[in-house]
Amino acid sequence: MQAIINYIKESFEEVKRVAWPSKKQAMRLTGLVIGVSVGVGLYVSGLDFLFTKAVALLLSGK
Repeated sequence: MQAIINYIKESFEEVKRVAWPSKKQAMRLTGLVIGVSVGVGLYVSGLDFLFTKAVALLLSGK
């Protein structure tokens, strides 16, 4: 039981030493992550669309 208590105490001490980002930096990085996620999603969706059309064209025999 003492090991669990020590682990929890050490975890809280570690959290106190973390260098947390400023609000401005957190907002900027959040925007970057959202932008990259949307960009990758659009890219993958575009590839999916192209491959779907290519396979449909090949299977239709035209």
